[in-house]
Amino acid sequence: MELIQSFSVDHTKIIPGIFTSRVDYLGDHKVTTYDIRLKKPNREPVIDVAAMHSLEHIIATYLRNDPEWKNEVIYWGPMGCLTGFYLILKGNRAPKEIYGLLLNAFKSVNDATEVPGAAPVNCGHYLMHNLEMAKWYANEFAEYLEENKENNSIFEYPKTQRLVTDDGQHFFDS
Repeated sequence: MELIQSFSVDHTKIIPGIFTSRVDYLGDHKVTTYDIRLKKPNREPVIDVAAMHSLEHIIATYLRNDPEWKNEVIYWGPMGCLTGFYLILKGNRAPKEIYGLLLNAFKSVNDATEVPGAAPVNCGHYLMHNLEMAKWYANEFAEYLEENKENNSIFEYPKTQRLVTDDGQHFFDS
C-alpha cells in the first residue's frame, strides 16, 4: 500500500508554521489542504485534548464567519497527533497568503467568553472543552507567527529528498 502524502513528510524536521500539505481537484475545482502546525512533532508536548477541541470550535466558527473567507473554507479540524490542524480551502494559495487569516483567527480566541457550540445538542463531547488552555495555546501560536513572519521556513516544509533503492526501500536525506 502506498504511503499517503502527509506521512511522506519528514516529521523530525517540521517546525510550527503554515504549510501546503496537498493540492487536489474536486471536479474542475482546486482545493488545498494546509498543515497548520502549532507544535514540533515528537519533540514538544502535544496540545491538550480539551484545549484542542475548544480551538477547533472557536477557530472553525471564526473562519466560517469571516466575510472575506467564509465561502472559501471547506474544513477546519485537528490532526490526530494533536500537534496542529488541517485547513482545507477552495483554490490554491501560498501559505503566506493565508497568514493574516490564521493570525487573526488565533488572536480571536482571546476574545472568546465561551466555546461556541459547546452544548449537548451541538457537540459530541460537549464537556471536553478548556477555554483558558485554548487561549494559552492560541496566544502562544499567534506570538510565534508574529515573531517569525519574515522566516520563510514557517511557510515551507523542510526540504528533504526521498531516495529510493533498487528494491523499493525509501530513505530521507536532508
